[in-house]
Amino acid sequence: MKKIIYTLFAVAIIALSGCTKLEEDLFDKIPGSVYPENADQVANLSVDAYKRLQNLCDDNGWWFLAQEISSDGFCGPTRASDWYDGGKWTDMHRHTWSNDTEGVNRMWSTFWDGITSSNQILDMLRKMEQNDDIRAKIAEVEVMRSFYYYLLMDNYGDAPYLTTADLPSDFLPSKISRKAIYDSLVNTVERNRSMLKLQDSKLLANRYMGFALLAKLYANAGVYSGTPQWEKADAYCDSIIAGPYRLESDVSAAFVTNNDNSPEIIFAIPFDEDNFQGFRLHMRTLHYQHNLTYDMPVGPWNGLAVVPTFFQKYEESDIRKHKWFIYGPQFTSSGEPIIESVTNEPLVIDPLLPALVMLEGEYTPEQIRTTGARAGKYEIKKGAKENLSNNFPLFRLTDFYLLKAELEVRLGRNGDQWVNPIRQRAGVSTYNGATLTDIYDERGRELWLEGHRRQDQIRYGKWEESWWEKGVTDGSRRTFPIPKWATDANPNLLN
Repeated sequence: MKKIIYTLFAVAIIALSGCTKLEEDLFDKIPGSVYPENADQVANLSVDAYKRLQNLCDDNGWWFLAQEISSDGFCGPTRASDWYDGGKWTDMHRHTWSNDTEGVNRMWSTFWDGITSSNQILDMLRKMEQNDDIRAKIAEVEVMRSFYYYLLMDNYGDAPYLTTADLPSDFLPSKISRKAIYDSLVNTVERNRSMLKLQDSKLLANRYMGFALLAKLYANAGVYSGTPQWEKADAYCDSIIAGPYRLESDVSAAFVTNNDNSPEIIFAIPFDEDNFQGFRLHMRTLHYQHNLTYDMPVGPWNGLAVVPTFFQKYEESDIRKHKWFIYGPQFTSSGEPIIESVTNEPLVIDPLLPALVMLEGEYTPEQIRTTGARAGKYEIKKGAKENLSNNFPLFRLTDFYLLKAELEVRLGRNGDQWVNPIRQRAGVSTYNGATLTDIYDERGRELWLEGHRRQDQIRYGKWEESWWEKGVTDGSRRTFPIPKWATDANPNLLN
């Protein structure tokens, strides 16, 4: 399926670049006056909206990094002279970012790239002769635009809301309220959902992706608009669960390299090590010498690690603890102990990271270089390159099982039947009357490193609390500030 998407990118670019009038009757490209001339060409028109997902998971776009490193489960420790990087990792974890922090700057740009691209496609589609295929494509792209706006609103709150890219060059948009954006998004997705295709496509905005987006919007409505919408969110969880998805029997099956057809994934980014790059989590987390374990042609960077108090949230019997975290003695691919290049001792990863900032003279070389469990949730195949080929699940069925459990409890009902299958699969005991705290903790354990933790902590009222290496904060940190470069260019964004 990934190869199909890459082919569509290429075909769409060729087709759209040929939208000029030629005098000859024979064309080497499709002229704009007759494009699109069939359903396949119509399908190509939305490709650029999906391509904008490419930067979400790494430092070009920062969404994934900001959601996880600002939370209680993942961090970027300073290791002597490595990984300080102007304080961007510690600032994100401690909630001390500014309007000029890298993550704040790049997320804003990434979301707007997706919104603008979607609007450009919609402007083109609306000028075409309307038929069922074109109207369905408009619905699909409007839902994709809503997805980017959902990320923007979730992270920045009040923002401009534009539904066209056909604007004067000197136009400076003003912000509208987060509630107004929320209202427009639910109306847009609700209006379009019946036009979305029902097929089980994990890389396109189909009807189930629309259901998932609505479930997320309604579940967080109390945060976005001030009025909870638990019943509506619950109903859309039902729609997803009734769809063509099922839980994998293995906790890691949805995260393997070849996870294109996982029945658990609803909507994903189709990463590929050569053709659609942008997923380098293994490079950021593995020890410098883990290339010996995975026969990698490149050396990892020895950085990001599991927060030690979060590591301790998993029971010893929890299968996820042993499959998703890398810790303990480390070996080469042939089974020999790895000898750490500085300490000259066997490499043993101690999961209990001692501090967020570890400077020479204050901490030992072992502490600086070999502490903090590393992320192994996404399979690192033998011979892995600098970029992974694992699809990244933006919406996964397990999320909506757990959200269903949460909503049932919030509505005064019992959510055990939805949380317990997740716990059974992980090899831990089931609940008898799960509380919101139980479900919050289980969402943390199950959905770790999938980009949901920041949002969950805000919805559960945990965001301002103190956790490892992060003090109590106030409500102003529930959203990120609009970047300084953006407000300098457009003073309307300050109001």
